[in-house]
Amino acid sequence: SCQLLGKFHLNGMHKTGDVILGGLFQVHFFSSIQDLSFTSQSQQPVCHFDVLGFRQAQTMAFAIDEINRNSNLLPNLTLGYTLYDNCLELGIGFRAALSLASGQEEKIILNNKCAGNPPVIGIVGDSSSTRSIAISTVLGLYRVPMAIIQILKHFGWSWAGLLISDDDYGLHAARAFQSELSLSGGGCLAYVEVLPWDKDTDEIRRIVDVIKKSTARVVIVFAHESHMINLMEELVYHLEKVNFTTSFGDQVSFDENGDALPIYDVMNWLWLPDGSTKVKNVGEVKRSTFKGEELILDEDKIFWNFESKKPPRSVCSESCPPGTHMVRRKGEPMCCFDCIPCSEGKITSLECTSCPEDFWSNPKRDHCIPKQTEFLSYHEPLGICLTATSLLGTFVCAVVLGIFIYHRRTPIVRANNSELSFQLLLSLKLCFLCSLLFIGRPRLWTCQLRHAAFGISFVLCVSCILVKTMVVLAVFKASKPGGGTSLKWFGAMQQRGTVLFLTSIQAAICTTWLVSSSPTPHKNTLYHNDKIIYECAVGSTVGFAVLLGYIGLLAFLSFLIAFLVRNLPDSFNEAKLITFSMLIFCAVWVAFVP
Repeated sequence: SCQLLGKFHLNGMHKTGDVILGGLFQVHFFSSIQDLSFTSQSQQPVCHFDVLGFRQAQTMAFAIDEINRNSNLLPNLTLGYTLYDNCLELGIGFRAALSLASGQEEKIILNNKCAGNPPVIGIVGDSSSTRSIAISTVLGLYRVPMAIIQILKHFGWSWAGLLISDDDYGLHAARAFQSELSLSGGGCLAYVEVLPWDKDTDEIRRIVDVIKKSTARVVIVFAHESHMINLMEELVYHLEKVNFTTSFGDQVSFDENGDALPIYDVMNWLWLPDGSTKVKNVGEVKRSTFKGEELILDEDKIFWNFESKKPPRSVCSESCPPGTHMVRRKGEPMCCFDCIPCSEGKITSLECTSCPEDFWSNPKRDHCIPKQTEFLSYHEPLGICLTATSLLGTFVCAVVLGIFIYHRRTPIVRANNSELSFQLLLSLKLCFLCSLLFIGRPRLWTCQLRHAAFGISFVLCVSCILVKTMVVLAVFKASKPGGGTSLKWFGAMQQRGTVLFLTSIQAAICTTWLVSSSPTPHKNTLYHNDKIIYECAVGSTVGFAVLLGYIGLLAFLSFLIAFLVRNLPDSFNEAKLITFSMLIFCAVWVAFVP
């Protein structure tokens, strides 16, 4: 039997198994120098915690646990581990390596049972090239190989690639590894590449191409993690395609930058009746390639320490109600604002926005509604009055015309120039009826017809009055001695022709106006912002002015002639009535033009 002479004081963690792997990690770093006088037993140095080394140790332990959980990897075999803290000190690293090689049993009985914890079959570490090389020379005395060759043998990986750093650690490790590999006959190297110190993009891409083109699916690296950063940047593209699910059910994938997509647990602190606290998982926040960031929260599990048992409300300013917009308070954070009502014609979504052209905001300013439309309707009081007046005037003209026709052979009717009277009554009926075209919603055909009918009917009426006035003057002159020749220019044919000629001029003006730039329906919003007033735009202002000017010209001529013969004898007093009527017509026309 063999007796253990002494134990080293080492920080470590252990797990039993059929096969034990060793590990050396920098979990602490020392802050005091040891007494190495060799006259007394040295004291343990004062160490401080190092997060990175602790993570590396936990990673190795986690990897071994995961391998043990998967029965397909190592069936009927359980891995164990013994991990030691080297405290970033070479002497402690030596002690840990010797402990891993010889074991820590007080007494080892040499028989066939091999009782007790076996020594490790391989060691992962140390992280520093200086300590790793020194330790490997000592461990060589015990013929304990480093773990990598054993792992290659175990998994049957006989074809692998080798990447090394361009320093003593990489070159020494490469020579030792190749020597051990050739002696063991466990495999061959597909390639050996030296990683550059600087960021030589061309060289890195060349190495990546070698790895991609090689049939070896295992890559062994002897290099510090800093030497691998540039190489990993080139492999980001391949990391994007990595996607797997852990045994815990977490989906692991990488983004376009090669960063792992995060998964965070949402924890809730519970206050228990005895005054202690308990942390409970109530959800998670994870980000996936397709869904983006996703919050999964079980609100029924969340404990809110309030009387209402509901989440608290914490806002600087309440959300603005519909119809208002946010105005940030000067000198305060962006979460603090005032709500100002939107102006008329605007509604709020995030900011006050104007309604479309034919819409207006409702009183609450939260949505747009169609603008009210206004036009002279048959249902309005004014429209009803105008319609009634138009129909009444037309009826009166029709009655008078009927009376004239019935008594057309009587001396009074015959003496009153019956033909012109019939034309005048007909034109008056048209004048009354054309006003109906100005009532109702404007359409293209009504806008075109209303102005043409107005212009032609009024010219027809005024032309009849003008010719009638001229006939009165001619009859008066014919009644005097030597004046009989004046009537030959005012026979029935001449009267009819004159009226037709004067009216055809207005018809030509209307035709030219409608062809060049005819009136069209128009939505007028100048008078009221919230209303649309439908009206007829005249199109060509010049055409409309010529139409009105021609009517005014004929009316003025009729007034002038009637005024000149106003003092005729009473038997010819019709000129006085024409003078008065034309005076009223001219006054209305002058008022209408503006």
